[in-house]
Amino acid sequence: MTTPSLFDTFQLGAMTLANRIVMAPLTRNRADAHNVPSALAVDYYTQRASAGLIITEASPISQQGQGYQDTPGIWSDEQVAAWRAITDAVHAAGGHIVIQLWHVGRISHSSLQPGGGAPVAPSALRAQAKTYVNNSFEDVSEPRALEIGEIAGIVEDYRKAAANAVKAGFDGVEVHAANGYLIDQFLKDGANRRTDAYGGSIANRTRFLLEVMDAVIAQIGAARTGLRLSPVSPANGISESNPQPLFNHVLEELEKRHPLYVHVVEGATGGPRDIAPDFSFDELRRRFTGPWMVNNGYDKALAGKVIAEGKADLVAFGRPFISNPDLVERLRRDAPLNELDRATLYGGGAKGYVDYPALDGVKA
Repeated sequence: MTTPSLFDTFQLGAMTLANRIVMAPLTRNRADAHNVPSALAVDYYTQRASAGLIITEASPISQQGQGYQDTPGIWSDEQVAAWRAITDAVHAAGGHIVIQLWHVGRISHSSLQPGGGAPVAPSALRAQAKTYVNNSFEDVSEPRALEIGEIAGIVEDYRKAAANAVKAGFDGVEVHAANGYLIDQFLKDGANRRTDAYGGSIANRTRFLLEVMDAVIAQIGAARTGLRLSPVSPANGISESNPQPLFNHVLEELEKRHPLYVHVVEGATGGPRDIAPDFSFDELRRRFTGPWMVNNGYDKALAGKVIAEGKADLVAFGRPFISNPDLVERLRRDAPLNELDRATLYGGGAKGYVDYPALDGVKA
């Protein structure tokens, strides 16, 4: 039996991926007015189409779901048309692309909300976190607790966003349930103090996630619906007192639904991979038989190791893809990586976005 390699093809739903390297979602804050993806985004994503799979930057499902300035949405016809130009270009370059569906919940600022209102959350608990607004990082606003009658409307927004994603030509969607955003806020007891059907027990706190997954799957099919989780990440001020039984339950429920993949952030998002000794990602993996994508601090050696050992099917790389549009080829050749310009990560134009050089002889 041949040992799998990072550069092998992989069958993911209807897609035959050219390799097992995934471009992780990366917020860049460069959308045009009305949260419409810019023309520059066509070049940005097409340059990176050699990834086995591209997961787009997180994309709000509604204005209420927006938490950072200039992030591209997926709720209007104008946004759908702009995304279509991107998906067509990526497909023409031989790539595959899914869109990450996003509702930030309490990680927002009132200046971004409809009518300047408060962000929404499971409970009226302000996060110790900042967001990017007015071209700088500012404290998030005080949220209000969602009324139970409002929740079905947000589930419907996810369904509509999934339908729009198909119209826009995406190969699928990734439901963002990680990093302290709305779904993660419902899951974790540090943000969810509800006493109704969406709070308290593990089953209740998981209810919103599963309603979203069921709605999206009913709209576009399980074979086009992925999910991102970050069980132990403290991102955006989130916390959970006992993550193992919570996420064991989540994976057991997902196993019943057969999603396209599960994408797991190991450790602290963008930070240390260390985890508490009483938590095991292997326990989660044993509960889900579908494609397993890992993320956080991977280099070629570690990525190759987990693929060869069968501990993951796909490995997502984040910031290396920002400064290296041809990351796949650089990893294949063991070539040096371009240095990341941190000053141009968020906002701006072409500089630090579509002007990073490719290796000689590699199209980017």
